[in-house]
Amino acid sequence: MPAATASRTALALRHVAFEDLGLLAPLLEQRGYAVRILDAGVDDLDADAVVAADLLVVLGGPIGVYDEERYPFLRATKTAIAARLADGGATLGVCLGAQLLAEVLGAEVRPTGAVEIGYGPLELTPDGLDSALRLLDGEPVLHWHGDAFAIPPGARHLARTPGFPHQAFAFDRVLGLQFHVEADHRMIERWLVGHAHELHHVGIDPRMIREQARRWGPRLEGLARATIDAWLDEVEAPR
Repeated sequence: MPAATASRTALALRHVAFEDLGLLAPLLEQRGYAVRILDAGVDDLDADAVVAADLLVVLGGPIGVYDEERYPFLRATKTAIAARLADGGATLGVCLGAQLLAEVLGAEVRPTGAVEIGYGPLELTPDGLDSALRLLDGEPVLHWHGDAFAIPPGARHLARTPGFPHQAFAFDRVLGLQFHVEADHRMIERWLVGHAHELHHVGIDPRMIREQARRWGPRLEGLARATIDAWLDEVEAPR
């Protein structure tokens, strides 16, 4: 399908280069979004621009929302996100991005002392089955986290796994995903190299994740695109 003429803006806040928009980039282009990338801690974060964008996507990264002393840019990020959510803008958060959204919405985010890394099945809640995530029930998605968020007050709890019961939430025009629906299986080697120290530290063989990506990635690509397409249909609808 040819790309639509860009008539809307999507702002993506990226924390590490290889955890990028992935599968979402061509989808957004086809839906008529002009995409702008901001690298956290490097590029100036203009809160007015964050609020003004038609869509904000806050991507993942290997730091915690509580790491403000070591990574001071997190303060400005949270302030900008808070302003956007107060304005009601459509916002998608992935992994660290979802954790930032959860904290701004009043939920606790904490380290668990455990990790969930690799492809594993997602279980949807009743609210999740009645949401844009419906196609992902029982499907192996890419997990890469050790921190966990509580479900924000007033938000709908959409998904869980045995080790991390809070995997997704929805609040108004906000969607927070602990898992990586955006990850392109063809680019998994970037993740394996970029997170090589973490994989070694927790005793996970990169060959296992590489094989999982080969096995499940192509199917997940179609499901992920359909899922985000459905969510964008919801948040783009006239209010």
